Amino acid sequence: MNAVERWRELLPGWGVPEEILAQAPESPWGYPPDLMRRRAHTAAALEPSLSTRRAFEALPEGGSVLDVGVGGGAASLPLATRAARLTGVDESESMLDAFRQAAPPSDIRTVLGRWPDVADDVEPADVAVCHHVLYNVQDLEPFVRSLDAHARRRVVIEITDRHPLAWMSDLWLRFHDLRRPEGPTSVDAAEAISELGYPVRHEVEVRRPRSSGFERREDAVSLARRRLCLAPERDPEVAEALGDRLIQQDGLWSAGPPEQAVATLWWDRSS
Repeated sequence: MNAVERWRELLPGWGVPEEILAQAPESPWGYPPDLMRRRAHTAAALEPSLSTRRAFEALPEGGSVLDVGVGGGAASLPLATRAARLTGVDESESMLDAFRQAAPPSDIRTVLGRWPDVADDVEPADVAVCHHVLYNVQDLEPFVRSLDAHARRRVVIEITDRHPLAWMSDLWLRFHDLRRPEGPTSVDAAEAISELGYPVRHEVEVRRPRSSGFERREDAVSLARRRLCLAPERDPEVAEALGDRLIQQDGLWSAGPPEQAVATLWWDRSS
């Protein structure tokens, strides 16, 4: 089994079994638009992340950025001080609306749809960025090749070193007696991208969660409980199980690890 096939085989292990999903009172997927908007605002205001620096150094003054899976714009808005055009692609209209509201008054374009299905509707940009999307992409080859084809200078992908829900593995075991897989990881992603013929660089930085979250502690608990496909009356149990993973920073509440390894996968386009 090669690296691309290994990624394709491992990733579905993070799906929710049908018998658990059928009993969920609400969908466990997605993020509230307000949360994504706050994340974008925080990303633009704080010290640039490693991924932002890698994108910035390849971006010419007055250049263009394509942000695939834009969400609220946390990947592209920190580049707006140099970029003249930002294009955001997302399959959620509410996320695109959050991006439009957060974006500065410059040349903004949004495209509704799933990448790479809408790639033909998107113009190339100097730099293509894609943050925290890859673990939702089972078939890496068309996704990555379309990213590369739409970047004139550099592609920058950011993902957590391990699956973004790996920190909840003990909770799945506790509430559903379900063991979660160990992979894939960012190393698997880098190996697959390299196997596709791209000179990918793989860098990891450990950082504390950026200041984004909910004003109310109970809303952070509610999101974790929804991820676990549990009913609202289980909130007190989930809060107790989260323990010190319920974090308050700058007045905002979130649930997650106190620090996390985040990988930057990037490569320059060949001429």
